[in-house]
Amino acid sequence: MSYLIAVSGKGGVGKTTLAGLLVTRLIARGCSPVLAVDADPNMCLDDVLGVEVTKSIGTVREEAREVASKGLAAGISKQELLEYKIAESLVEAKDFDLIAMGRSEGAGCYCYANNVLKNAIGQMSDAYPYLVLDNEAGLENLSRRIVQKVDLMMMIADPSSRGLKTVSRLHEMTKEMNIEYKQLAIVINRLRTDKMPDKIEELKETTGADFVIGLPACDELAELAEKGDNIAKVSPDNKIVAIVDELLEQAGLPGNKPI
Repeated sequence: MSYLIAVSGKGGVGKTTLAGLLVTRLIARGCSPVLAVDADPNMCLDDVLGVEVTKSIGTVREEAREVASKGLAAGISKQELLEYKIAESLVEAKDFDLIAMGRSEGAGCYCYANNVLKNAIGQMSDAYPYLVLDNEAGLENLSRRIVQKVDLMMMIADPSSRGLKTVSRLHEMTKEMNIEYKQLAIVINRLRTDKMPDKIEELKETTGADFVIGLPACDELAELAEKGDNIAKVSPDNKIVAIVDELLEQAGLPGNKPI
């Protein structure tokens, strides 16, 4: 069974940056290969990881439908054609691969594309011991039920009162959607001081979080983001890198703790 880390949070709090950092730190501790899944229609995890997505689930879904409608897929089923197209959309890197949901190219909701991605993750997961899922920004991500069982659920927020309330709503939604997780980590990002928000202990108690960690505002990560550089370029002695490494260690991830 694969070990799945899912990252959730509202837009603009550093969710995708954290997902990319998790991929690189898993690799650093020998936990590879990793399958990175960009489930956000506004996909940008590829930029963070220094690769390029040329085809997404949304794109290949429309390609497969067009091919089938023109009768150009004689001899294979629509499902087989779709699976072939999904394999084409996989971005392969040295120690990780990436698949992205992208936007739906046709009319209607994302329901079909969600199911396609869900099935793709299920089929691919056996080939990858570790998966990192970057969810859609906002609260809708969990309601799409792309995954139902998670090993480490990470809910990221800024230190504001609204940010903490978002975490509470995310936690409530996981219960409503019957999404199971073995461990929960609440991440408060871009702290301006060493002090955590006043209500963090209350939030930890109400959610039953296993871990609550704070990540300081970081000029180096901000600069990498501004330049569009690969997050793997972050300095190994960066304080945030050390905190993420420690979290993975405390969560019981196998492998060698990076030096």
